[in-house]
Amino acid sequence: MQDISALCQKFSSLNVVVLGDMMLDSYQWGKVQRISPEAPVPIIEINKEEFRLGGAANVALNLSALGANVMAIGLIGNGPNGKRMQELFIQNKLDSSGLIMDKGRKTTIKTRIGAANQQIVRIDIEDTHYLDNGIRTQVMAKLNRHISQCDILIIEDYNKGLLSPELIAQTLELCRAHKVPVAVDPKQKNFFAYEQVDIFKPNYSELQSNLGVKFESDTEFHAAAFKLLEDMRIKHLVVTRGAKGMFLFTQAQEATHLPSSAREVFDVSGAGDTVISALSLAYAAGADIDSAATLANNAAGVVCGKMGTASTSSEELLEYIRAAR
Repeated sequence: MQDISALCQKFSSLNVVVLGDMMLDSYQWGKVQRISPEAPVPIIEINKEEFRLGGAANVALNLSALGANVMAIGLIGNGPNGKRMQELFIQNKLDSSGLIMDKGRKTTIKTRIGAANQQIVRIDIEDTHYLDNGIRTQVMAKLNRHISQCDILIIEDYNKGLLSPELIAQTLELCRAHKVPVAVDPKQKNFFAYEQVDIFKPNYSELQSNLGVKFESDTEFHAAAFKLLEDMRIKHLVVTRGAKGMFLFTQAQEATHLPSSAREVFDVSGAGDTVISALSLAYAAGADIDSAATLANNAAGVVCGKMGTASTSSEELLEYIRAAR
């Protein structure tokens, strides 16, 4: 296990590019005092509204909070939510020059409505069609501009249309040419398009869904994971399993299980963003994959103790790790 404190000190010297689907997270909280006369549903009187960065934007925020220099590249619409995204970037001292306006697209927003600290419903507004050739050219131009100074590229694929098969292929080719390591957080579409990447981080249900199986035992799970690792020629496969923590698979090694480090769980939204951020950053700083995964596991423990999508600083993370000893 490498020195976590020494690793964190290296973060401020690292340049990270995040390519992925930008989202807004909206939280609306209120009180339920009566049932609607129109239908048997509660009426929520909203008294608090908050907007936060979500998706790839939350990954960028996590990386920045840990001390890295971040360039986030993704799409926004030209409506008020696109402007709100840009404003949140500025408020959080993130470079917004990588946000590309696509006039034919809505900015993805997930609105969570709740009362008494309990989410009642989530409303998603989004466009998921693939980007056109003109927008893809703009994306690749920004990638080409920043790739030579990049220490690691993180791809956040939420299936919202940015990461088309063509863009993925061009991006991976560019990274190979510049010898830039790639970490990927995949979803359903394009799952098998990310061959030969350095870090591949699906969660357990995503792995089962994409392989078309339901694991009946850990033996089946591990065998399938190692086969995927070999078939896709991935260096490191990291599978998160919620309360069970994460599992690490690397060729020529036995599977490693890291139990969840969360002491209190208030909200798991955004925990996956924190994992890929801390994992990739530690790996780019020179950590072996086991040390990087341990740091990421603890970072997830920190944010699970916070309400809503959240991030953690290096100082907060180090204090959390020290308190566990």
